[in-house]
Amino acid sequence: MKKAKELAVLCDAQVAVIIFSGTGKLYEFASSRMEQILARYNRNHESPELATVEHAVDQHEPTSEVNALKDEIERLQLMHRRMMGKELEGLTYNELHNLEQQLTEGILSVKDRKEKVLLEQLEKSKLQEKKVVQQNEVLMEKIEELRRQTARMSSIENRVIMSKDSCMSSSSMHQQRASDKDATSDTSLRLGHAAHSMCV
Repeated sequence: MKKAKELAVLCDAQVAVIIFSGTGKLYEFASSRMEQILARYNRNHESPELATVEHAVDQHEPTSEVNALKDEIERLQLMHRRMMGKELEGLTYNELHNLEQQLTEGILSVKDRKEKVLLEQLEKSKLQEKKVVQQNEVLMEKIEELRRQTARMSSIENRVIMSKDSCMSSSSMHQQRASDKDATSDTSLRLGHAAHSMCV
């Protein structure tokens, strides 16, 4: 099988190998499709002249196709160079005029596409700006809500402190009044005791 592959590559030939082992196992190799090679073999076996014609066609068709592709590549490369302003020698006035029109149309197409890209970028920028503004508005609302909550908490704390101060003030006044009352009673007792002593 290895030799068959080498032969197909080195000789650029269509090779088909069919082997049956002693146990009846099938081994096969084909450089192309096995059915195609066998069909060609059968035609050659039946009509050698037809096989000769097919061989000639197979030899010439790939060459002409390759040459056509090479010519097309060269034509496109030349067109590209002329689009770049090179190798303009030998062109007639009409050919130069046509080339100029092609370049003008190409430039206009590029400008149109460039304008579309800029407009798309501008639209994206506007959308991003709008999104940022909306996000800022949401953040400002959250900040204002936090400020309102802080103000409410401060108001509650102030009321609690004032209530405590009021209670403490009332308690102090009550204690002062009790002290004054006790002092008055004590003074009255002392005066009464002194008067009693003088009478005795």
